[in-house]
Amino acid sequence: MKKYTLPLLPIILGALSFLTFNLIGSRVAADGTLQEPFFLILIGFMFLFIGIIWTALRFIMSKNQKVNI
Repeated sequence: MKKYTLPLLPIILGALSFLTFNLIGSRVAADGTLQEPFFLILIGFMFLFIGIIWTALRFIMSKNQKVNI
């Protein structure tokens, strides 16, 4: 399980990005424009994607090493 701690870090950061987006919230300015930290959504999805791919590759490579030995 120790080998999965580093690949799970981006998944945790992605979840924290979504949580931060919800905590900050959004509001409408006096001139009618929407003010929200939209970049946190993009960063959150990027971290989730990287973490899922990295974890899956680590899992697949560990299964292949056990078969070849």
